[in-house]
Amino acid sequence: MAILRGFLFAWMIIAVMSFNLLSNVDGRYHFHKRKKSDDSLKNGNTNSQSPSSAPSYPVGANDPGNAADDNSASPPPTYVPSDPVGNDPSNGSNDNNPVSPPPTNYAPSDPVGADDPGNSTTDPCVFDVMSFGAVGDGSTDDTDAFREAWKAACAVESGVLLAPPDHTFTITSTIFSGPCKPGLIFQLDGVLMPPDGPDCWPESDSKKQWLVFYRVDDGLTLTGRGVIEGNGEKWWELPCKPHKGPNGKTLPGPCDSPALIRFFMSSNLVVRGIKIQNSPQFHMKFDGCEGVLIEDLSISSPALSPNTDGIHIENTKSVAIYNSLIANGDDCISIGTGCSNVDIENITCDHSHGISIGSLGVQNSQACVSNISVQNVFIKNSDNGVRIKTWQGGMGSVAGISFENIQMENVRNCIIVDQYYCLSKGCRNQTSAVYVSDISYKNIKGTYDVRSPPIHFACSDAVPCTNIMLSEVELLPAEGELVDNPFCWNTYGTQQTVTIPPIDCLQDGEPESVSESSQYNC
Repeated sequence: MAILRGFLFAWMIIAVMSFNLLSNVDGRYHFHKRKKSDDSLKNGNTNSQSPSSAPSYPVGANDPGNAADDNSASPPPTYVPSDPVGNDPSNGSNDNNPVSPPPTNYAPSDPVGADDPGNSTTDPCVFDVMSFGAVGDGSTDDTDAFREAWKAACAVESGVLLAPPDHTFTITSTIFSGPCKPGLIFQLDGVLMPPDGPDCWPESDSKKQWLVFYRVDDGLTLTGRGVIEGNGEKWWELPCKPHKGPNGKTLPGPCDSPALIRFFMSSNLVVRGIKIQNSPQFHMKFDGCEGVLIEDLSISSPALSPNTDGIHIENTKSVAIYNSLIANGDDCISIGTGCSNVDIENITCDHSHGISIGSLGVQNSQACVSNISVQNVFIKNSDNGVRIKTWQGGMGSVAGISFENIQMENVRNCIIVDQYYCLSKGCRNQTSAVYVSDISYKNIKGTYDVRSPPIHFACSDAVPCTNIMLSEVELLPAEGELVDNPFCWNTYGTQQTVTIPPIDCLQDGEPESVSESSQYNC
């Protein structure tokens, strides 16, 4: 009997252990089932939104899908449907369409973004100079690469020559010539410069000019965030200006210095947003052009750099120069013969020779300038403010000139007409001159340096200046200095308001007419 009770007790223990074992297996099964359900939430439940969106990058330098090596662009990042349309890299311009010109409000401070034609190296109309063999290390001659890229861009409508950022390109004197297809863009985002000084200049190249754009008639835009560096310092040290020889005789300088950029016989031109500095001579020239827009430029060279005019135009019509800063060693803006319909507005001129019309009539030549408007200009620390200068013996006329809303600060000759312009003291008086008439000065204010009178009208003995009008002119000397009286010679005109300093040297009425003479007609 005792044996039977022991057997039953052992059987009960075995049964209880078996039940517990089965319960643990069922528990493990349900644990794995719940884990599988959690994983499904993380790996693609299409009926619920992902708890964390995929990272989105702006189309730019921080986008890992936007990086490109020098040889080919990487494919764009995968498009995520939940991204806004504006961030979709595939939402840009169709690669089969030509690149549009830059927007009219493009400014130097604008970042180069998706809408910038220079930012798309995969577009068939963008011709990157690096693809044509440019090195861009600042010492290698990249001239051939630029010439070939120009030919390619010139041959297609809305073509873009691209000089990319983070490179310095050296090229020799080059003529970029047309005719070209419409809408051509020269996109400079790097640094572009000539050889360093006259000793490095190729003997076969002209020393009168560096970059020339010639006969481009269907539109050319020079733009970008880059810099044109002139390397002018070694040129400035040469004795290129006329100088005194034996017995006080004036001798010509023995060398030429190149103008940095020249547009010649071209039309529909836009220069926007670039920085130009340290030119050997003129920074930018327009000759024989029509339809020119210049805006948002920075032009700079030292105050004592010789003949470094900022912008010079001659034989050029329909010109607009806006919103630019110019600090240089000669005329801030100079207007030569053959110019008409010129609008200059919102310009700052620093340590320069101011805004000049002329010099005109050199070597008894005819000069014609008309319909020039200069307004909202700040001129400081300069030898001249607004100036008209002509040689004795010239012909033609300067007429219809308006200077309005001009602020002066420490300017030596604020308002000046000089019809005795000469590079030496030996120029003789002559019986003919360029006829100056219909000149308006309105709201001209500021301070002047008393080394010269603030207002100086030196008109020709034979051909007086007529219809000179002044209104709201207030020019004060520097602190502690005396007011200097204005100077007038053979000048006819009126004051519409009281001026400071007072002007009592203008002649009333009209002189005998000179406008009917054929030598003054234009």
